[in-house]
Amino acid sequence: MSRISGRPVISSEHVYGLRLRVGRWRADTNGTPLLFLNGIGADLAAAAPLLAQIHGREVWTLDMPGVGGSPDAILPYGAPTMAAVVMEIADRLGHDMIDIAGFSWGGALAQQIAIQFPSRVRRLVLMATTPVMNAPGIGWGAMFDDDMQASGLKIQTATPLGIAYQSMAMAGWSSAALLPALKNLPTLVLVARDDGVMPPCYGQMLASLIDDAVLEEVAGSHLFPFTHAAAIAQRISAFLDEAPAQQAAA
Repeated sequence: MSRISGRPVISSEHVYGLRLRVGRWRADTNGTPLLFLNGIGADLAAAAPLLAQIHGREVWTLDMPGVGGSPDAILPYGAPTMAAVVMEIADRLGHDMIDIAGFSWGGALAQQIAIQFPSRVRRLVLMATTPVMNAPGIGWGAMFDDDMQASGLKIQTATPLGIAYQSMAMAGWSSAALLPALKNLPTLVLVARDDGVMPPCYGQMLASLIDDAVLEEVAGSHLFPFTHAAAIAQRISAFLDEAPAQQAAA
């Protein structure tokens, strides 16, 4: 636990036959909590340097089955099932309404939650992700990301079965037909100009499908939320703190 920045409160939640490790920073802080959903194979320790810098609200995340502190799932699962699992945990934490920030694979799951539970999501941040999760190399491609090589970050802590089930959960998944139905959901889409895993065109596609989504290009490549954690934490916080009228004007 000492390697996890910000010293989050760690718990284990048993939901629908899964045991998942959950980390909470600034637990029970007033205001809408932020759920962060990580990329494929990455655990909460990898996300901690980013999440520990998002102040003024509770921030929480979880390890997917077979990742970090969560044991393998017995059976494969789909995106709708995992969305329901995540929201069951939100219920247990007392979170009726949440903000969601999703990175890469987690960005696809964030979209699934927003589509499946539209009345429960206040704001949405999508980073280096896509509305069509069928591109080869997503996840493992990050191992060869320029920022990854330069920083020495090690984000993959998953078992082979954990990676396989995460990949299967999104095989052929697409939100493209359903995103236009998301009305009045302030959304920030962040893309990195040098992302070779999830090029900016995917973010442009997302922004075109979501009403009034804000699209921004930032420095870095695929792992920019980790390698540029301070700047990204500041941008996420600013977006979540914007008044509704300011967001509409943006």
